Amino acid sequence: MSSENSPVRSAILTYTGLVLTPLFWAGNAVVARGTVDSIPPLSMAFWRWMIALAILLPFALPGIWRHRAVIRQHLGSMLVLAALSVGAFNSLLYLAAVTTTATNIALINATIPIFVSLLAWMLLGDRTRPVQVLGIGMAIFGILAVVARGDLSVLTSLEAQPGDLIMVAAVLSWGLFSVLLRRQAVPLPGFTFLSTQILLGTLVILPFYLGDLLFFSGGFEVTRGTALPIAFFAIFPGILAYGFWNYAVHRIGPSRAAIFIYLTPVFASVLAGIFLEESLGLFHMVGGAFILAGLLLATRAGRQAT
Repeated sequence: MSSENSPVRSAILTYTGLVLTPLFWAGNAVVARGTVDSIPPLSMAFWRWMIALAILLPFALPGIWRHRAVIRQHLGSMLVLAALSVGAFNSLLYLAAVTTTATNIALINATIPIFVSLLAWMLLGDRTRPVQVLGIGMAIFGILAVVARGDLSVLTSLEAQPGDLIMVAAVLSWGLFSVLLRRQAVPLPGFTFLSTQILLGTLVILPFYLGDLLFFSGGFEVTRGTALPIAFFAIFPGILAYGFWNYAVHRIGPSRAAIFIYLTPVFASVLAGIFLEESLGLFHMVGGAFILAGLLLATRAGRQAT
């Protein structure tokens, strides 16, 4: 009986995890936006990964030690990958939250597959079909609509919110990480690779965090109101989202799993409306529609080409 139910349980876990993952990613943007006045962005990034590392390391150390020769051999590549993903992506996302909305963060974040396709074409020479080019163009138009907030003069006068531009840099960082990950594949088990990346990425953030602590922000006071968000960042969009995502990709493949990324701005807009009283503007809906249509065109064409 249990053997018959195991595929069903596996499917339930897979698709439940794929719904929870964008919910946690949306929560990451909303909680960051809501607490950025009390927790400096670099403190958010450093302590998020420090706590995640403290939870994972006791389980990861045997694998890290067992594969130490591989890690040593690929240390340079892994350091670059860790700097782009663990180091830069969330640090930039939290910096973006200072001057833009959680909804904008989530909408721009949803374009990661577009930037991966664009950078793969530019850096790896991946074949790009005309439909994919159209999809990429539509998604970029959607980003510009969100960044401009529906006012073309914002773009022509370079008056866009700094947070929107920082979030574009964050997405570019993750796209570059994804492309380099393909080109510089490291032969490590998934859990060992993830744990090593978090370890290296935390070390990358450390000097920036210390500089910010000493010369700029001065850190933050540890209270219930600051400790709970940090714990949330570490456990939910950190450990659980990565775990659910990796499990789902293993079970159903990256193309089918990637469709669920499109739920992130939907969840973010609802959560931001409830907890931050952010309202949706016409530019959000127009930009979001172009982003979604572009993503569907580009990723569907990419799957048909492979």
